[in-house]
Amino acid sequence: MSGQGRAGGVLLGKLAVEGETLLWEPVLVSVDCGGTVVYTTRTDPNGNFAIAPAPAPASLNQQGDTKRQMETQYEGCRVQAALAGFGSNALTITQHNLQDDPNLGTLTLSRQEGRAEGTAFSSTTASAPPNARKFFDRARTELLEQRPDKAERDLEKAVQIYPGFAEAWFEMGKLQLVSSAPEARSSFAKAAAADPKFVSPYEQLALLDAQDQKWQDAANESSHALQLNPAGTSQLWFGDALANFHLGHTDLAEANALKSLAMDPVHTIPNDEQLLAVILALKGDYAGALKHLRNCLTYLPSGSSADLVKQQIAQLEQRVGAAKDK
Repeated sequence: MSGQGRAGGVLLGKLAVEGETLLWEPVLVSVDCGGTVVYTTRTDPNGNFAIAPAPAPASLNQQGDTKRQMETQYEGCRVQAALAGFGSNALTITQHNLQDDPNLGTLTLSRQEGRAEGTAFSSTTASAPPNARKFFDRARTELLEQRPDKAERDLEKAVQIYPGFAEAWFEMGKLQLVSSAPEARSSFAKAAAADPKFVSPYEQLALLDAQDQKWQDAANESSHALQLNPAGTSQLWFGDALANFHLGHTDLAEANALKSLAMDPVHTIPNDEQLLAVILALKGDYAGALKHLRNCLTYLPSGSSADLVKQQIAQLEQRVGAAKDK
């Protein structure tokens, strides 16, 4: 990323975590303009991030307008990172950044004691014996080198030495998702048991429950994760909305789907807006449902998902037409 500069049509920045090494997981970085999140991105393994133009209306001529688009969208906007248990400084995008120097500087995450009950870092990592930590750190290097099998073996060694190593259990669970959901579930449960304030395992358990259509369990896990991290994430709010929708709690599902959508302007969760449209249609708000479904077609790629949305639009338009004829 660092070599792209203005030629790549992006702004560049760096993330540092005060008193900690960088996470294994990407960290969310958002661009906030006047209180509205207009763009999100994530850090790479070295803590770098890039900000491209925000999604623009389909009517805008994208070719040749990128520079103007960046200037009109971002000048004066604030860039911040989000991580459970940590606070972020803010970087302001200036005309100098947009016209001369694309490097924004460094975002620093600082631990916020007493501000959030949960955290994205487990306290068990600091108390891990040196030999367990050695295998844990080596596993991260092996993952970056695309050697997941070796990484999983080293994580197994880490938890054998230190069974209370929550982050090692969690990372092992993520690797096990590829081959065995039951093993992954067991590892996530062990991570949560080792450190009840470690947020990440609850998010993964909620996802597994949703995949198994265990909606009450999914709602319980996502609700617990939101108690630990009240700010939540777009994925967490969406998962909670989906679970509550299937449980018949449509008002709560609608509220949480809206929260997810507001945090995800680039639509990394493509089903969120569609879920919101379905909820609105069930509540008789066909105009609102149609608005969201039509917007889905502006970012969904051609294929089965877009075809389903088109079918839903046609069905709702038919209902609206029939209601007008009465």
